[in-house]
Amino acid sequence: MGKRRRGLYHCQELGDSDTLSSGRTGRAAGEILLPRATGIKMNKFLIILAAVSMLSAAPLSAQMMEQGFREEFNSLTNWKPLTFPKIPRHSTYRIQKDDSKSFLVAVADRSASGIIHAGSFNIYKTPIIQWRWKISNVYQAGDEKKKSGDDYPLRIYVVFKYDPEKAGAWEKAQYKTLKLFYGDYPPHSSLNYIWANKKYPDRILPNPYTAKAQMILLQKGPDRAGQWVDEQVNALEDYRKAFGADPPREATIAIMSDADNTGEKATGYVDYIEVSPQ
Repeated sequence: MGKRRRGLYHCQELGDSDTLSSGRTGRAAGEILLPRATGIKMNKFLIILAAVSMLSAAPLSAQMMEQGFREEFNSLTNWKPLTFPKIPRHSTYRIQKDDSKSFLVAVADRSASGIIHAGSFNIYKTPIIQWRWKISNVYQAGDEKKKSGDDYPLRIYVVFKYDPEKAGAWEKAQYKTLKLFYGDYPPHSSLNYIWANKKYPDRILPNPYTAKAQMILLQKGPDRAGQWVDEQVNALEDYRKAFGADPPREATIAIMSDADNTGEKATGYVDYIEVSPQ
């Protein structure tokens, strides 16, 4: 199954819930609905970009956090779920508490969905991102270079907001058209930090669907599956290496666990995420 979808995509407010379950009917309170884009095919990355653009106008959306933030995953109050109506099986996200600690548990079972942080940060002031993650397994059919293998037990997105003041004439025309569908500008681009299924020698690869998403292969293969792994990246430096340019100033974080292409199953865990100055 390919990642291209069309139709109505939505981002539903979590409220005080510690669990996002798959499957629902009707329209939830606080749900953000993206306009129907008739005739336009979209992959998961573009859907995430569209949802992030809607978050900027949502009541839950916070002011840009100039000093960064730390998410301990005591609850999912600061996150909004992103689901794909054309994919009937949704991944689940819940908070698990073990003694005095709590962490995010993401389960993908032939499914796909994500969660998006409601706040944003200044990539130039707070370029350092740290987190601790763990996966149960990688996907046998997963392959970073193929559309059919574009599934990961965990991926951490850094999504960058489009800045019309820094865009060229052609880019401005493209985004003006997109704004007609979404009511606001979709974000500009994304870094996608992944736990890769294969052991490719590359650290940076373009997403099989779009050059606007560059993938950073932090962990590769099954060798460290089942172990907590600490990560620290400089997203500003990674962006410059991946795209060959400076990023837009404003960014936000999203998390996804998906297995709809491979038809496999995995569980991912995130202990915390911290965005901080250098």
